[in-house]
Amino acid sequence: MKKKLNFFQSIRAVLWAFLGVRKDSGLQSDVASLSFIHIIIAGLLGAILFMAILLLIVKLVVSS
Repeated sequence: MKKKLNFFQSIRAVLWAFLGVRKDSGLQSDVASLSFIHIIIAGLLGAILFMAILLLIVKLVVSS
């Protein structure tokens, strides 16, 4: 049985997925060892961070 990844490794895997640049071999090894709960939490955090950055950019452009 493969060792489970810790939360920070799960965040890194989710961020790579957001960028869309992931080798197939790395994806397969992550899929075998990622925790479902970690993926959900990291995905939600990534989505919130992405939306916050977009809102900040829009706010800066509109206020200029």
